[in-house]
Amino acid sequence: MGEYTILSKIKSPEDLKQIPENKLPQLCTEIREKLVETVSVNGGHLSPNLGVVELTVALHRCFDFSKDSIVWDVGHQSYTHKLLTGRFDNFDTLRQKDGISGFPKQKESIYDAFDTGHSSTSISAAFGIANAKQLSSDQSYTVAVIGDGSFTGGLAFEGMNNAGRYNKNFIVVLNDNKMSISKNVGAIPRYLTTVRIQPWYIRAKKFTEKAVSHIPLIGNPIKSFLRRGKSRIKNIIYKNTLFDCFGFTYLGPIDGHNIEELENAIKAAKKINGPVIIHAVTKKGKGYQPAEDNPGGFHGIGKFDIDSGEPISSHKGFSSVFGKELCELAENDVKICAITAAMSSGTGLSDFAKKYRDRFFDVGIAEEHAVTFGCGLASKGMRPVFAVYSTFLQRAYDQLIHDSALCGVHLVLAIDRAGIVGNDGETHQGVFDVSMLNTIPQSTVFSPSYSEGIKKSLFSAIYSCENLAAVRYPRGGELYKPDDYLSESINFDVYGNQNCENLIITYGRLFSYSCKAREFLRQQGTDVCILKLCRIKPIDKEAVITASKFKNVWFFEEGIKNGGIARTFCDLLQLTDFSGNFYIKAIDDRFVKQMSVSQALAMLGLDSDGIAKQIERDLRKH
Repeated sequence: MGEYTILSKIKSPEDLKQIPENKLPQLCTEIREKLVETVSVNGGHLSPNLGVVELTVALHRCFDFSKDSIVWDVGHQSYTHKLLTGRFDNFDTLRQKDGISGFPKQKESIYDAFDTGHSSTSISAAFGIANAKQLSSDQSYTVAVIGDGSFTGGLAFEGMNNAGRYNKNFIVVLNDNKMSISKNVGAIPRYLTTVRIQPWYIRAKKFTEKAVSHIPLIGNPIKSFLRRGKSRIKNIIYKNTLFDCFGFTYLGPIDGHNIEELENAIKAAKKINGPVIIHAVTKKGKGYQPAEDNPGGFHGIGKFDIDSGEPISSHKGFSSVFGKELCELAENDVKICAITAAMSSGTGLSDFAKKYRDRFFDVGIAEEHAVTFGCGLASKGMRPVFAVYSTFLQRAYDQLIHDSALCGVHLVLAIDRAGIVGNDGETHQGVFDVSMLNTIPQSTVFSPSYSEGIKKSLFSAIYSCENLAAVRYPRGGELYKPDDYLSESINFDVYGNQNCENLIITYGRLFSYSCKAREFLRQQGTDVCILKLCRIKPIDKEAVITASKFKNVWFFEEGIKNGGIARTFCDLLQLTDFSGNFYIKAIDDRFVKQMSVSQALAMLGLDSDGIAKQIERDLRKH
């Protein structure tokens, strides 16, 4: 454990402001040591946080965020912010059950102005906060901190377009580290590598306007004339930046690891009467060599060895299975294309990107665009597969309906991190995609339990489906599989004694937990059969007929109950001669907080113990 002689004494940002400038480098070193130490044990987002240490220190020295407001885009880079706002003593609970969140939470601290977790939202949210302040005559500042990766999302530009008309006290800090999760792509990152503004221009402009305005009688007319000619003059001196076109005054680029330079830029921004953008250039992973060498790998990481930087567990899981299988299919089919929204490594597409460069498309953090772009590919006979985390697919609901399903376009979704994901908490749990897709007409959804099922489902989604099709799978890899369960079918399987009275229906990884529960119940004298769905939409009619023959039926679902497959199955079952009891155990009308996957499933009653106990309780009622 490090000796945090300075950091441990900071109980609030006011303490930070009392630290001598010559001690700030040591403070930044201690912060980085604490980040590495904590994330190595708890997992989390390391390289984004290592890159914003000086920037965060400078912001807290120049603002009072108990009154001013700061909105962190995504929020995965807010660890230093938490350390400087009274959470050092509890920082070891980061991302743990009942501990500090890995993202900003208003309930956690007065210094967290807005709850974030997804990309590109900060400018819109901060601009809303700024307008609310203006309506209540609050003159405090509002700051949005957004990465260059998040700037590839369209919502960021919608916010910029709206905020460019604002008067004052609104500042956007662009944290430019040339990366999102994977390496940035597209026009915006290329633009940011070339944009430059002469810092003296802002100073000269302010001085000239102030001096001219004091000239009797003719001062204001001259000032107005100069303003009208500003664009022409600026174009002579240098090219307008994109941000100027949006109505923002641009300051930068600034060395994002030079606190003095950052503070000077922030102080200058506070004096400008209008919206300002500060362009700070940082290095993702700075201060920890393994993260500097592999910033993408340390973007979000589990437990790792500090000395070597090697992960404690190197298990690739279902993402790797999907990526390898797609590569094999693409080898024999030149129409197969892969799409990612800045998540090539996270979704298992790194090898595909290398082998089939012309058919790999990283569109940036733009899920809506990814879906519609894929539909355009499909409309001309290509076979696009969009690999995306469940939680991020939520952003493209309209495009799935309007551009794929409604048009009858064959787009394939590979939905990673489906179900509970664990310590990232509410914003990242993949528990809504099933209910979302279940509402879309003529779509097909597969949710296999094992690697074999993923391969079969992917093949079927690409070659047997005509419209929108999805294959969803959880974080991690294969769980328990009974020795006498031989092969995973494409539609559904029945495992166990079909002549008993009790039936469990489930899909995905809950099949493994159901098998464990079945073994426990049999030891207690209760026989249970399991109907495992693989294709969960549309539900096979034969599966419904099979279920109708049982006296007691339980449906266990790792997803939101409202609109889920259990409710659909129940409706179909009522159309048969079923006269037994039907029970649903799913996630009620709630969000699932941060905790490990096993803790969450236990809390929800969806692990093997919870499944067995639920069945025992219900049977005692009859």
